[in-house]
Amino acid sequence: MTGRARVLWLQSGGCGGCTMSLLCAQSPSLPDALEAASVELVWHPALSEASGDEVVDLLGAMERGDVALDILCVEGALLRGPNGTGRFHLFAGTDRPMTDWVKALAARAGCVVAVGSCAAFGGISAGGQNPADACGLQFDGVHAGGLLGAHFRATAGLPVVNIAGCPTHPNWVIETLAALAARALTAADLDPCQRPRMFYDHLVHHGCPRNEFYEYKASAVKPSDLGCLMEHLGCLGTQAHADCNTRLWNGEGSCTRGGYACINCTAPEFEDPGHAFQQTPNIAGIPIGLPTDMPKAWFVALASLSKAATPERLRRNAVADHLVVPPGVRNPHRR
Repeated sequence: MTGRARVLWLQSGGCGGCTMSLLCAQSPSLPDALEAASVELVWHPALSEASGDEVVDLLGAMERGDVALDILCVEGALLRGPNGTGRFHLFAGTDRPMTDWVKALAARAGCVVAVGSCAAFGGISAGGQNPADACGLQFDGVHAGGLLGAHFRATAGLPVVNIAGCPTHPNWVIETLAALAARALTAADLDPCQRPRMFYDHLVHHGCPRNEFYEYKASAVKPSDLGCLMEHLGCLGTQAHADCNTRLWNGEGSCTRGGYACINCTAPEFEDPGHAFQQTPNIAGIPIGLPTDMPKAWFVALASLSKAATPERLRRNAVADHLVVPPGVRNPHRR
């Protein structure tokens, strides 16, 4: 690509939440960030003035190769139903399935980006019995394939870049587009789920303000408790790949900081955990979903030791909705 990277953004089967999140970009704002990254948002269904025939003509020109398409962004799952026709979702004014448009434009695009877990893996749109036959661009849940097929590569050589999340953090999107515009993202920079490692080689657990409670297995037992949410309330922060607690939302928040369990929304098939989101399935008191890289025997041994050593301060604060016992104050010269 030369000059400014031209980005076309399409919305398929989803709620538009990733766009809503993107608009919350701060310092810099979305327009300033795209300008600094030499990214031109050629068309976005919610943010652009063009509509009707103007847009259809633009898409046609890109499909023919008359207008350059550097980056194709797709938000929302691809709806293949009914019976593989794609006619559950027609692009307005064309009587042509969105799935057909996406296939044709992806074949011309320098890079293809799935914005959000729906576009990446199917997400919420593919939950339950999935009557719409929703899937991701290059994954169908945990399985490679999706709409474009496992072997798809954009013209610049990359597979679909999956910016997973429900919704995505605005900086994940902006920084990925900036890296693609600068040709600074390679296949080696993507993890096995094709997510950019710069965001997804972290765990939500990293930077969680409840980590002291986690270390001593001082657990919350009901919503609003201050303790660790893993043991009883379904938190998957020790398994979820994202930097949510070190790259805060709206400058100051995250799910766990707000008192909500992490539901691992950046992972394939997070929408169907097989149990209520705020429950932690266990066998004989041992959570089924153990922290990433943690052997079961180690977890059992460490949990037993941690609970035996839990300070009274943490034990009491864990099951309260406010600080009951403050940390002790010690004279630094008398250790």
